[in-house]
Amino acid sequence: MRILKYIFLLILLATFALSVFIATQKGDFYVERSMIIKSPKSTVFNFANDYRNWKSFASWIKEDSKTEFTYSRDSIKKNRSFSWVGTKGNGDVKTFLIKYGDSIIQNMNFDGTNYQLIWFFKDTIGGTKVRWKSKGNMSFKFKINCALNGGADKVIGNMLEKSLLNLDKSLTYEMDTYAINVNGVFKKLGCYYMNQTITSKISNVPKNLSIMIPNLVSFFKKNNIEMKGKPFVIYHTYDLTKGITKFSVCIPIKEQIFTSPGSDITSGKLNPFQAVKTTLIGDYSHTKEAWDKTNNYISKNSLSRDTEISNLEIYIESFEQIANPSKWKTEIYIPVKSKIAAVAKPTTSTSQPISTTENQSEEPLQN
Repeated sequence: MRILKYIFLLILLATFALSVFIATQKGDFYVERSMIIKSPKSTVFNFANDYRNWKSFASWIKEDSKTEFTYSRDSIKKNRSFSWVGTKGNGDVKTFLIKYGDSIIQNMNFDGTNYQLIWFFKDTIGGTKVRWKSKGNMSFKFKINCALNGGADKVIGNMLEKSLLNLDKSLTYEMDTYAINVNGVFKKLGCYYMNQTITSKISNVPKNLSIMIPNLVSFFKKNNIEMKGKPFVIYHTYDLTKGITKFSVCIPIKEQIFTSPGSDITSGKLNPFQAVKTTLIGDYSHTKEAWDKTNNYISKNSLSRDTEISNLEIYIESFEQIANPSKWKTEIYIPVKSKIAAVAKPTTSTSQPISTTENQSEEPLQN
């Protein structure tokens, strides 16, 4: 009996000594991992910057099928956040600094351990080099976990490595899953709209759209203006030689509204016009292919471009409604002067078959 008491006392002393040892160990950590993601930089940045996508690549969440999520109202802007409750732990992440296309800085709390997560994105051969840093101070519970599993660099490093692998896999699927359908000649119906106009580099259009569309939507909500359709863009000029475009981001309204002089948001009217319509289901990086196929259709069917009317893109389903780029739906309209006598069979380019539906603000032209 006395021997058992001694054994118990030794175990108790050993446990106490181990606890003291772990508690007095340095709690600060700094871990970094990097990987080349086989997707364009803007696509990788936007995907990682949207918290709705984290459940598809964050390893500590993806490996727990019972995780429940709560998102802030806006999941892609500064100061937005999301939290989770799972069998492997609870936590939350909040973004406090974004440099578009370059870096993101976030704060994460995971079961009492505070992390600062820092992302860097850089164009490179084969895609985008992503560097993901994590630094912070370990809770006592996490110190025990690290002590038993090879240290913070191994534990957190494995978490970052798995997440980057998942990110690459998810984006490969999202980029490869798309469809382009040249629908034929349609009459695009007109509307009144509110708009904001800028001139920018063509390469910066996706970045500007990600800022301007939410800002315009916020303007509608703040002023209690009803949206009467999906956001669209009018390309006033598109200079490929200089790489510059002047465009307006627009949202349809029921009737014309006048804003105060000097406001950067104004109103306009879109008159009906005839155009070749193309539907893209998938990431915006495929828009060039969609435009090329539309222009090929126009040339093949001896149509005449109407250069007096600007080209349009309508965002039927965009990043605001859907996180997955493979499910975004964009309609392209290139104006033409006359309806062809015989319309060729619509062309289709697709990685995986995806069904589409027609927009109600248009009318197909019959032969």
